[in-house]
Amino acid sequence: MTTDILTVAPETSISELSKMLENRKIGGVPVVGKGGRLVGVITQSDLVERARDLELPPAINILDFHFYLQIPSHSIHKVEKMLGTTVGECMSPDPVTVAPDTPVAQIAALMAKQQVHTIPVIKAGKIVGIIGKMDLVRAMAQGPGE
Repeated sequence: MTTDILTVAPETSISELSKMLENRKIGGVPVVGKGGRLVGVITQSDLVERARDLELPPAINILDFHFYLQIPSHSIHKVEKMLGTTVGECMSPDPVTVAPDTPVAQIAALMAKQQVHTIPVIKAGKIVGIIGKMDLVRAMAQGPGE
């Protein structure tokens, strides 16, 4: 777990965030709102997704009627994220969190199942750390009891 936590506000610009991630050589940061409340996480993956070309949802055209084979709200969310200029518009809301005493194996399983690589550590409602993929690799390298 990393305890030197960099956080950003939803109003932070994407260009400012990109510079922070590059300068600190980190993959993501928690997003905190008013009163220091955790509102989301933004990662390199969110920025990569933002930079992708828009893919139109699959559709069937019958007699000039378009029937989309995907829920339109998914496409709307993707477009909003792609056009977003602030962290709040591009972040992943309602992030997965863990407690400080969560076992490494459980965190690894959570990362794999939820397809997340940056997990805030919460104790008594406050962010006390953050766990990334490299933290798990370090823990595995130390072995049990080290």
